[in-house]
Amino acid sequence: MAAKITSIAKALRKRPTEAEKLLWKHLRLKQVEGLKFRRQTPIDNYIADFVCFDKRLIIEVDGGQHAIEKNKDNKRDGHFIKNGFRVLRFWNNDVFENLEGILLMIREAVRDSPSP
Repeated sequence: MAAKITSIAKALRKRPTEAEKLLWKHLRLKQVEGLKFRRQTPIDNYIADFVCFDKRLIIEVDGGQHAIEKNKDNKRDGHFIKNGFRVLRFWNNDVFENLEGILLMIREAVRDSPSP
């Protein structure tokens, strides 16, 4: 199962959504508070869009399909939270329309999060 999840994560890294590309331009290279973020990272049986292990923060960027997959997302989030992560979710259109606000919320989240 781990090999399959890793393979899926690699494929997702090769074809990010436009919203993921835009947000990644601002998360990569330690641009947010000097913290390292990874993208499309396997965590147990799930793949997180973006994760900062130092601050135990997961960021999910959701398209329209997530409006009908709410229960599935709640289960994923519950798993992450149970394992010590904080989860921030943003809609694709929010990334395009309010990128600065999203980056501010991410900065606040990492400042408020204690290091493990």
